[in-house]
Amino acid sequence: MTTVQAPPAPDQRRWKALAVCLTAGFISLLDTSIVNVALPSMEHGLAASEAAQSWVVSGYALTFGLVLVPAGRLGDMRGRRQSFLVGLALFTLSSGACGLAPSASWLVLFRLVQGAAAGMVAPQTSGLIQQMFQGAERAKAFGLLGSVIGISTAAGPLVGGVLIDAVGTDDGWRWVFFVNLPIGVAALAAGLRLLPRFPSTGRREEFDPFGVLLLGTAVLALMLPLVQEQQWSGRLKWALLPVGALLLIAFWGWERRQKFRGRAPLVDLDLFSLRSFTLGSLISLTYFAGFTTVFFVYSLFLQNTAGYSALAAGVSVLPFAAASAVGAAVGGKLVMRHGRRLVVFGLLLVVAGLLGVVVAVQLVPLESVGWATALPMVVGGLGSGLTVSPNTTLTLTRVPVNRAGAAGGVLQTGQRIGSAAGIAVVGAVYFAHQAHHGRSVTAIQLGLLTAVGMSVIALLLAVADLRVRQAHPEPERASATVRRGFEDGDAEGAVRRG
Repeated sequence: MTTVQAPPAPDQRRWKALAVCLTAGFISLLDTSIVNVALPSMEHGLAASEAAQSWVVSGYALTFGLVLVPAGRLGDMRGRRQSFLVGLALFTLSSGACGLAPSASWLVLFRLVQGAAAGMVAPQTSGLIQQMFQGAERAKAFGLLGSVIGISTAAGPLVGGVLIDAVGTDDGWRWVFFVNLPIGVAALAAGLRLLPRFPSTGRREEFDPFGVLLLGTAVLALMLPLVQEQQWSGRLKWALLPVGALLLIAFWGWERRQKFRGRAPLVDLDLFSLRSFTLGSLISLTYFAGFTTVFFVYSLFLQNTAGYSALAAGVSVLPFAAASAVGAAVGGKLVMRHGRRLVVFGLLLVVAGLLGVVVAVQLVPLESVGWATALPMVVGGLGSGLTVSPNTTLTLTRVPVNRAGAAGGVLQTGQRIGSAAGIAVVGAVYFAHQAHHGRSVTAIQLGLLTAVGMSVIALLLAVADLRVRQAHPEPERASATVRRGFEDGDAEGAVRRG
């Protein structure tokens, strides 16, 4: 008589391991926005030029975006635990180096390393979530990740303002980086103990260095003119955008050639045969183009036009951050039941909230505008949480676990490019109006309306996806290559994930 062995019980430490991943994700995403309020302190305490200040901000975004896909692929091949821990250790060390930087040039260099380290950590987090969880638990885990994304992005100016207010202008900027040290060391120690070791699939795949080069130069060509839009004068910089597009086409052709020759590509292009992945990535790109720009122009408006301090400006965006965390947690619980309808509802709330901010800025005196925008910020924050978390779950739900790192890297690269493009476009609208008409509420209104337009594009994509799903309710069919990916590396199986 044959005895059927029951599957092993899930490791109960996985929620603690998730906390480690979310902690690392929090400090790496916090650093995308926390330095914005520290720039005057860098200028005062380090004699940092305007160009150096620009590179402190944009250099981090550049190397972050450049590393995401190859780091995700490396995690898929060699192990996400190892890649995560190496990235976290490098991020912690480079944070300390940034805080100790003796000059602006050294600060920029260490900041580039810090961004690359953050790019190593990010795709491992989404990949580990897919490996450790399934079904409703996976949706809940992605809901918590969405909360972290919302809180860290919005809380950066507040945390930076508190630190500079407490330490002082001369050295306050250093503590913006030093704050990562105890958190990073604690997360690293916990990660060594808690992060699971998953067995290898038994296959030894090759890395794709030429694919990395093509994709890296394409992302660089696309992001560089966007993140340097305010610093590079003239229109010649925009010539890099078609160059980036051509490099992406070359990358696509190379990856198809790799697949045809039986070699492992950097990105499995068959993933784009999954409508959930393709449309979800586009929704993420366009939404982040509008979402992250809100904090950029609104913080500038509060400090430069309304006369708020850095700390007061940070407090004013706190309602959005808190509501976003709540929305993401709720979205993680509801996404399995409501699917794409939840994303559509979330985007409607975001649009309504931002329009509410536009109206409040028009009707309320500047000294009270922070209070007046609190309620629409809450509405927009709830919508943001209901958008980011469910969309991430729906985008990655059909991706084979053995491709989760690269797929997560593609998704987050789109988010970085979207953020850079949004800040460039919204910033151009905001600063152009100020240049011609001075500092007025109209500049922030036009900037926010531009962000609303980007959110509306994401909304239209979500509605289109919902209508297709309603017209064709049958489960989406993956290509043969993607199905083989499930068989090779996904313990869960294709049917259960569908």
